[in-house]
Amino acid sequence: MRKTWLAPLFAAFTAASGLALATPAAAQTTLKMAYALSTSSHYGAGGEAFSKSLEAGTGGRYKVQQFPSSALGGEREVIEGLQLGTIDLAILSTGATLNFVPQTGVFDIPFLMRDLTHARQVLDGPIGQDMLKAFSARGLEALAWGEQGFRHLTNSKRAVVAAADAKGLKIRTTENPVHITAFRQIGILPTPMAWPEVATALQQGTIDGQENPLSVITSAKLSQLQKHLSLTGHVYAPAVVMVSPTVYAGLSDADKQAFVEAAKKGAQAMRAFVDNIEKTGVEQLKSEGMEVVVTVDRKSFEDAVAPAYEEYYKRFDKKLIEDIRNTR
Repeated sequence: MRKTWLAPLFAAFTAASGLALATPAAAQTTLKMAYALSTSSHYGAGGEAFSKSLEAGTGGRYKVQQFPSSALGGEREVIEGLQLGTIDLAILSTGATLNFVPQTGVFDIPFLMRDLTHARQVLDGPIGQDMLKAFSARGLEALAWGEQGFRHLTNSKRAVVAAADAKGLKIRTTENPVHITAFRQIGILPTPMAWPEVATALQQGTIDGQENPLSVITSAKLSQLQKHLSLTGHVYAPAVVMVSPTVYAGLSDADKQAFVEAAKKGAQAMRAFVDNIEKTGVEQLKSEGMEVVVTVDRKSFEDAVAPAYEEYYKRFDKKLIEDIRNTR
């Protein structure tokens, strides 16, 4: 009699336990995405597009929580967080990634990319796609190339029309030896500095200026801190959408594809943002009080950095550099 009485109770308990065990499998997982700029930036546009695509592509099983404005640390700390698994997703500049995946620095060579169309052809083609695969050897996973645009020079001292005008200016750079080498050739005093420190350094006069694409200059409201903008277009600045290997390794093949598709959507959103800001950004900055040199003596800058190419040929494969330059 005792067994008969316990059997239904045991069966009910087992069923309830099984239901409880099944619930977490369908539960929503929230992932942390980090980037250096505000949600109103190209990074924010990319993060939002990534989030929407991933949630739709996984039936709502994955949700992305945005941590903009370096809330989880500078870019170096974010990459380390990806490696450790304490950060799940990130949008990053190659100024940071080249310290972990050195060959990505080839895209930062000055005056290598002709225009946005050329740059996108390189990144979307075999050269860029092979470079994404190089991240896994360094304990990282790169999903897609995003974009920041071409970098320009701002400062608080004087208008810069030719390379000679920039000599002696103390300019913040990323921790990027490719950029630093070029600036030294021009006569600029490069000052590597993490992005969260830049606004304070500009306010205090520790540095005279900085260099970034219009997408950053506008979204970071640098018109409040800098008087002069010169459209030097000296370097194309990619961005890369990344995922922690810890997260990626635990995904099914279908979910991995959903992450890749979300990264591509994020990249498209960044490019659309850049396209728009290239059309509207200069007038916006002028209206905010910046004095803009639109027609820069580009040849003077190209001539100034030309000697640095010998070092670039040693640092990177010369054939790779030429293949990038000759991409059509």
